[in-house]
Amino acid sequence: MTADSVYKIFLFFFAASTALQLYLSVRQSRAVLRHRSAVPHDFSATVTLAEHQKAADYTLAKQRLARWRILWDALLLLVFTLGGGLNALAALGAKFSDGPITQGVWLIALFVLASTLLSLPFDVYATFRLEGRFGFNRSTPATFIADRGKGLLLGALIGIPLLYAVIYLMGASGALWWLWVWVLWLVFSLLMLWAFPKWIAPLFNTFEPLPEGRLKTQIENLLARTGFKSNGIFVMDGSKRSGHGNAYFTGMGANKRIVFYDTLLKDMQPEEVEAVLAHELGHFKHKHIIKQMIITFILALLVLFILGRLMPQAAFYQGLGVAYPSHAMALLLFLLVLPLFTFPFSPLSGLMSRKNEFEADRFAAQTASAQNLITALTKLYRSNAASLVADKWYERFYASHPGARARIAALKKAV
Repeated sequence: MTADSVYKIFLFFFAASTALQLYLSVRQSRAVLRHRSAVPHDFSATVTLAEHQKAADYTLAKQRLARWRILWDALLLLVFTLGGGLNALAALGAKFSDGPITQGVWLIALFVLASTLLSLPFDVYATFRLEGRFGFNRSTPATFIADRGKGLLLGALIGIPLLYAVIYLMGASGALWWLWVWVLWLVFSLLMLWAFPKWIAPLFNTFEPLPEGRLKTQIENLLARTGFKSNGIFVMDGSKRSGHGNAYFTGMGANKRIVFYDTLLKDMQPEEVEAVLAHELGHFKHKHIIKQMIITFILALLVLFILGRLMPQAAFYQGLGVAYPSHAMALLLFLLVLPLFTFPFSPLSGLMSRKNEFEADRFAAQTASAQNLITALTKLYRSNAASLVADKWYERFYASHPGARARIAALKKAV
């Protein structure tokens, strides 16, 4: 493999991936715009035209912003690689230390900081302009700044020791370094999954136990019927930042928690909340989370193996415009360009995810109520201004959940 061939392959996938993302976004906008004037027949009795048009306008606004972000991210990728940006960061990092490991940590830390600052205008616009325009933003500038500051600080406290360990293993473990780094990453991922609900999430949100009452009794009965044990049922102050509602499981082992956004509980009846939770329990019962973790770990091993083959080759660096080869540079450069090559495979992961969602819905229909889940999902579509229509190819590449119409139709068969 020569530097010229690496350069040409990179440019081909760069152009193809960027063009495909823009094309899919345009298709999605056109599909939503075509159906803006009328509520889909499936929802004509439960969603008003005003609510449907708000969802359409919200989706169109998000897609416009997404296209600008695709172009901006593409430009930054060229600047960091062929434009010499990574070279400049490597040279700057070398001024702070003579040690190769510390220089590598500086390189990656400077890249994260630069990327965060360069993406900040989009984050500000999305939060205060786009979300604010449609009535979803509840975050204040102080909260926004505090979140970013805490995120960077937490990332440094956790990430820097991990980076030291990874870069050390890359240089000290011989030809099988990728296997040892994978083991380290696997242990780290499981540790973070265990620690997140108790130690990390409370840094950003307040979690209160679900109050005693009819809802808690129904949920406890559902947990008993399905054999699910958790470390508690909590309500999160999601309304502090957004008007969107949601619910999720988090943690593992004794630290498993069920979390409801306060915005979700405000709009739902107890039976509807029970149905939403039953859906989430369906993922647990069908072992979707464990299966997804196993797939993620296998793919991570494959990625590290490929990096192990590329790292010793000078053409890998030269073809991508890098003049300072190092273990840290190889890791950063590979992770930067990897999405260009994996994006075409997105429909595979999306297909599996949507299949899991249908299975979880069927579990909810059996253990709670299909009709209550239908009304709960409809309320979520309305309150979150989620589009009821989608372009089929956009959905195949991006959607982790089935489209609203297909999902409701499947549930109606289970009633």
